[in-house]
Amino acid sequence: MFRYIIRRLIGVLILMVVISFITFLLFFAIPSNPAALSCGKGCTPTVIKATEHKMGIDEPILVQYGKYMKGLVTGRTFGEGTAVNKCPAPCLGFSFKTDQPVLGMITDAFPITLSISIGAFVLWIFFGISTGVISALKKGTIIDRVTMFVTLATVSLPSFFTGLMLLYFIVIKYGLMTFPSYVGFLDNPYDWAKNLLLPWITLAFLFAALYTRLTRANMLETMGEDYIRTARAKGLSERKVIFKHGLRAALTPIVTIAGLDLGGLLGGAVITESVFNFNGLGRLVVRSSTDLDLPVLVGVTVLAAFFIVMLNFLVDLLYAAIDPRVRLV
Repeated sequence: MFRYIIRRLIGVLILMVVISFITFLLFFAIPSNPAALSCGKGCTPTVIKATEHKMGIDEPILVQYGKYMKGLVTGRTFGEGTAVNKCPAPCLGFSFKTDQPVLGMITDAFPITLSISIGAFVLWIFFGISTGVISALKKGTIIDRVTMFVTLATVSLPSFFTGLMLLYFIVIKYGLMTFPSYVGFLDNPYDWAKNLLLPWITLAFLFAALYTRLTRANMLETMGEDYIRTARAKGLSERKVIFKHGLRAALTPIVTIAGLDLGGLLGGAVITESVFNFNGLGRLVVRSSTDLDLPVLVGVTVLAAFFIVMLNFLVDLLYAAIDPRVRLV
């Protein structure tokens, strides 16, 4: 197991280097001059050249990338003389639009995105898997048909529609809740949960339907296997057959999808944050895209990739724990 973990960690490290390099190329090598985008339409060639030097993009792309990676460990400084901007380690870049390190902007926005993602994740995993199991065990009954109809309708609804409907009926029309605004968990746990309830439901509404259908399909396939019939023939209780033998095997592919979905959300739930006016990573990306703030876009992209890669790594470890044959791959 130890050798398997070491191999996977080396693969994670190599993959992150490749992703960061490709991201750096996409934002700083392929598009128009970042210095010209940064200083606006009224830039003269002299100002553009000075801005390039200040941003550190007047050198070969490999040198720029090397300094970017070094900044993650030791930090960086941008500019010279009295116009020096310090970016402490780990430096994900410096935003010349807002005149602050990218990491600081991400640190301010990340708790909001993390709170939305984790809460929604718990909701959709619980309701998605439980309803999927019930639907599979009640195959062909009215419960199964109603569940599949509801999930089909739910999957068809985009998250911005669900969020707006929740706001209209619960907040505006009936006044059951005040308009959500983020409150830190440490400041007031109750207000934190109350203000995040509608964003949680908005995200979980879509994902729970997908996980219900996936769990149902996997359970139907698993419960028809020979080892399930053998377990029943040995006299095991139906509860043990379902949960210990059937559900455990059915959840294996769901673990992979759950890790990728959660990693994607941690990179920024753009639509949900925009609907509820939460200044998380999603809103940060939208503002940075509008302002053409490339260093922020690079930083958020690398961070999102990190979450997806690390959660995929954790999924691999869970696979290895569930099925020892995976360790040989």
